[in-house]
Amino acid sequence: MSFVLDQVRRIDSQLDRLQLLASTPRPTSPEESVGAGRESGFSRTEDVQLQRISSQLSRLQSTVKSLSTTSSARALLEPHRISHLLSHVDLLSLEDDTEQVAENGSDDSYEELQWLLIGKAAVQTYGVILNTLLEQTIPLSDEIWYWDEVLGSYQYTALYSIQTAPLRLWDWSKCIYADSRTRLRLLREREDETSAAEVDTSSVEPISRSLIRRWNQFYGLVRESIHARSVVDIRRRVVSPFALSRAEARSKQQGLKKLREMSASGLGVLMDECLRFDVDEEGSISTKGGNVMSGAGDPGREEWKSIVEKSVTLMETVMRNVTRLDVGLAEFEDAVFASVEDESAIVEQSIISEDRRISRQAILVRRIQLILDMHVPRQVLEFRKLARRYGRPPVLIRYWLPVAATLLFSGTLLRIVTNRKAAITTWLREVGETVVDFWANWVVEPLKKLIGTIRHDEASEVALMSKESLNVDRASLERMVVQFAIDNPEVVSGSSLSEADIAVIREKVRQGDLTPVLRAYERDLRKPIVGTIRGDLIRALLIQIQKTKVDVEVAISGIDSLLKSQQLVFGFVGLTPSILVCLAVARWLSGLSSNRKGLERGNRQGHMLRLLRNVDRIVAGSTSANNGVLSYKEHGLLLCQVHELRQHAKRILPGEIYREFLEDIHELEDIRIGVDKQLRVVERIRWAYARWIR
Repeated sequence: MSFVLDQVRRIDSQLDRLQLLASTPRPTSPEESVGAGRESGFSRTEDVQLQRISSQLSRLQSTVKSLSTTSSARALLEPHRISHLLSHVDLLSLEDDTEQVAENGSDDSYEELQWLLIGKAAVQTYGVILNTLLEQTIPLSDEIWYWDEVLGSYQYTALYSIQTAPLRLWDWSKCIYADSRTRLRLLREREDETSAAEVDTSSVEPISRSLIRRWNQFYGLVRESIHARSVVDIRRRVVSPFALSRAEARSKQQGLKKLREMSASGLGVLMDECLRFDVDEEGSISTKGGNVMSGAGDPGREEWKSIVEKSVTLMETVMRNVTRLDVGLAEFEDAVFASVEDESAIVEQSIISEDRRISRQAILVRRIQLILDMHVPRQVLEFRKLARRYGRPPVLIRYWLPVAATLLFSGTLLRIVTNRKAAITTWLREVGETVVDFWANWVVEPLKKLIGTIRHDEASEVALMSKESLNVDRASLERMVVQFAIDNPEVVSGSSLSEADIAVIREKVRQGDLTPVLRAYERDLRKPIVGTIRGDLIRALLIQIQKTKVDVEVAISGIDSLLKSQQLVFGFVGLTPSILVCLAVARWLSGLSSNRKGLERGNRQGHMLRLLRNVDRIVAGSTSANNGVLSYKEHGLLLCQVHELRQHAKRILPGEIYREFLEDIHELEDIRIGVDKQLRVVERIRWAYARWIR
């Protein structure tokens, strides 16, 4: 969204307001017209004419709706679309029906509808021209900056000299060739005159000798041309090649600056002088000449039509002269306004008679079509030629040296790649396999185990021993101790054991109490040989070994329970290294894009700050003495900077802040407030949006 769209919508709404405030009767519909004709007793021929007029009115209304900014999502139409819509309405064919329209009582409505069509088409054409000039003027700043870089450093000047060396060699070769051909043509004319005066039929020169002689002549002429060219360029040889390159760059820079000033001046003229009328609440038209009433039958009704007519002439004149760099800026502005006044004087002679009104509308429609179909494309073509002449060299010229080096060493590079094809293929395959194996073994598998732990999957449980090992060993120990006590009842009670005594022993064994075994063990230690021979000592030792095994298994069982309680933690710990590696790679990849986005954002903010500086320079450096307002050129340059400022701010500022920013921008674009207020607006933008600009 740019100021062009705002301007077009504003003027289009003013035209609609003029039609709403007009006190003319509404146009009759086709059915009403035909019915009125039949009731009045019109003949069949007159009825056919009324039907044709009604059809033309319907077509006019449809075209007016299509040309309105509210008719579609795109407020600005393409030039070919505008011309196509105008071509469907042939106002010249309606000239013969004017008297019939007047007799039918709808002459005023019909004429107002025609003028509304012309106004809508003029507004759309106005938007096309403004957009064209804006898009042409803005890129010129980058081209001028390129020449500033070339002129600001000897390194860049040397690089430019190397880049443009083939062009200079080509131009020099063309001059030598053209001069040699001219000399050869003159030499042949003299030889033809000599041979015509002295004809000797007896002596015929062989063909081979004639070709050799002609080649020697041409070679000699080329050497003479080179020598003559060297004598002509002897003054340029005194100057260094760097100085010549700098002079060429400075000349092209001046041409671009002149082209930018002319385009900016044309943009400012159109913004300040074209379609400048405002409608207040009472229906008055405010122009530079004051307020003119626009009621029915008042002069204001003709005033806005005159403004539209002069605006069409102004647009046509600007598009014809904006690319003329042979005239000064003041001469361009004077010529534009002089042509508008001359054209207005000519048109006034054609509207004195009431019968020429329709011809006036038809002429305006034709002129708008000429602007769209001829003047705009011609201006675009001429501007491109000038921009190509004074702009930076083409891409192929700027990069011919690296391209030539690449082509020169491409064979060597291709040979190196071919010789190491197997190694490169193996390396790429191993890199791919490593990435796949890492992902499968260190990311997917631990993740599956972690999910199984969360779901209490038995296959994913952590265990140091089997589930039934402790129970089996403990039951075996119990049986050993009970049997030992039955075999040696004296160590328990001194008599045979009852079932109650055995149950007590079993309970104590479960609690880890081996008192009967230890008593027997202590007894046999007094007589170890007897105890060994009897076997009770060895049996007691084996029972204690089993007891130690059970104690170890109990400890391991506790550790196993601890591991099972923290199994989810261990799963996360096992998955952490692979996750960290994946996050590091993802962060690196996202860092590349985020750094690029951050760099773009920083560049955009820096660009906004530079644009704001340029706006301040344009407004503060205004040399216009016209009541403290900017000149046409300065206003055009200001609009270009403001347009870029709006485009960058739309990507940086939040929605609500951007709407407030647009309010300040609209105030800055209005030169009628004066330079002093514009400077205050610039200062307000600088401190109010410093958070997003810096």
